[in-house]
Amino acid sequence: MAEDTHDLYFAMQNLNRATIKYAADMIKVGMNLADVKALCENYLLENGADSFWYWDVGAFVFAGDETAVSVSGKDYKVADKTVQENDIITIDLSPQKDNIWGDYARTLVIENGVLCDEIDRIKNDKWRRGLQIEEYLHKTLIDVATPDMTFEELYYFMNDLIVKKGFLNLDFLGNLGHSIVKHKNDRIYIEKGNHKKLSDVEMFTFEPHISIPNSKYGYKREDIYYFDNGKLIKL
Repeated sequence: MAEDTHDLYFAMQNLNRATIKYAADMIKVGMNLADVKALCENYLLENGADSFWYWDVGAFVFAGDETAVSVSGKDYKVADKTVQENDIITIDLSPQKDNIWGDYARTLVIENGVLCDEIDRIKNDKWRRGLQIEEYLHKTLIDVATPDMTFEELYYFMNDLIVKKGFLNLDFLGNLGHSIVKHKNDRIYIEKGNHKKLSDVEMFTFEPHISIPNSKYGYKREDIYYFDNGKLIKL
């Protein structure tokens, strides 16, 4: 990947990181999810994005039991719900500028009306465990991914690991991420049957959407990765 192109993608991911931080500072108990969606999308557009690449939605926002729901972007409608005193909120961002994508998701936890900015200090055992496992899966990805590994091999490895840790993959298609391209229909996925090597694409997302069996809450963490001299790097 050309260095200037890399810098453009990095800028989009930095915009996503800034947007989540902004949202975390602005979200208050009683705020409607539509307002959370709007403040994220407005921030993206005011700070570098020119549009949204995934079904023209810049921020997919879910809260409470909806965090365990997996839907296609074309079917998404923001729920008429408000942020609760003790709540879990997933924000999934998809800005672009000149067809350079950003793709980033985080699950946030509010306890006693205050956003928890350190996962290990979350009091709700299930919520804390869910976010800890998300961090663990991403760390493991960096440890195990090689340029010769196929998307299918990564699919099986990570889905096995998710189950071993006592969780389920909630994704409505069963995949765990996709390549970063210029047009959304050109994406290839971390899925069964995809024998392309991870290094056959310039960049790909890793975005496990997981839950504890029989739980009404889901957890998601998404970042973009690429290889540099054979080592996987988070963008």
